[in-house]
Amino acid sequence: MRLSPRALCDAARSAWRETFPLGGRDVARWFPGHMARGLKKMQSSLKLVDCIIEVHDARIPLSGRNPLFQETLGLKPHLLVLNKMDLADLEEQQKIIRHLEGEGLKNVIFTNCVKDENVKQIIPRVTELVGSSYRYHRGENLEYCIMVIGVPNVGKSSLINSLRRQHLRKAPFYLAGKATRVGGEPGITRAVMSRIQVCERPLMFLLDTPGVLAPRIESVETGLKLALCGTVLDHLVGEETLADYLLYTLNRHQLFGYVQHYGLGRACDNVVSVLKHVAVKLGKTQKVKVLTGTGDVNVVQPNYAAAARDFLHTFRSGRLGPVMLDRDVLQSLPEAGAQGHHPAEMDP
Repeated sequence: MRLSPRALCDAARSAWRETFPLGGRDVARWFPGHMARGLKKMQSSLKLVDCIIEVHDARIPLSGRNPLFQETLGLKPHLLVLNKMDLADLEEQQKIIRHLEGEGLKNVIFTNCVKDENVKQIIPRVTELVGSSYRYHRGENLEYCIMVIGVPNVGKSSLINSLRRQHLRKAPFYLAGKATRVGGEPGITRAVMSRIQVCERPLMFLLDTPGVLAPRIESVETGLKLALCGTVLDHLVGEETLADYLLYTLNRHQLFGYVQHYGLGRACDNVVSVLKHVAVKLGKTQKVKVLTGTGDVNVVQPNYAAAARDFLHTFRSGRLGPVMLDRDVLQSLPEAGAQGHHPAEMDP
């Protein structure tokens, strides 16, 4: 989004925060421990599975993936789908792929499952992976069973619905209600589902699974990135805390689309000022009783929590422009020549 020359000059002169205050934040409280049960259920279904598709958010391609997936789910063929590519700034996509390849993830596809972008690449890639691996105890069974895994709210159910649209030309799957219900908040899929057909040739079924986070998040900032992507319910972290981290991130990345979207005069690094403006602009105010020397007085104040929710929703819907939340991680990586290997080929 373009800003006026004056606003851009003001933004360039502004001294943005170099760091975000992370002290005193209890990340463990944000991430429920019951997810370990979901991982055990996945393990119990592994003997039926030919390949694992891990779905993750393309805005955090290098952060927040659950390391227990690789440890717990064995040596099954593994495809990483980085979804919501339409919301991600993929200027350094090659660098992302090189780094993931260096970590042993040689099969990576970027998708936008809402608009079916790149989804047609998935079935052929899975077929190739399964064909080149040993199918334990499957005999002559010609059908494929694929498990879809990932942290919450990265688009696992959207992927299943997209595959069905592409290969079966069918609407979202229903089973005692909508088995692949999708939504903008974590926790929609609560249990390992029945097999859902997504393709006829080859005959392929997918298992949708609940989102499972790592029991220990590597850092508070990684936790905040996950929360910005909607991996946990906002109120567990605090809407205003998340809004402040979002503002910090946008300013650091020089993404000033919020200035134009909300009609601010200029970019600002003070979340209270920004949320006050948002609340007033959107009419999100509340009456508060204030005790004075002459009695109670009703005062109209901005509803900062409601303004923060709108700010977060606007960001998550892409209306503030694409963003790469792992830009700090990417900047810390060595360049291709220093890594000692050639760039990975891009998917067609």
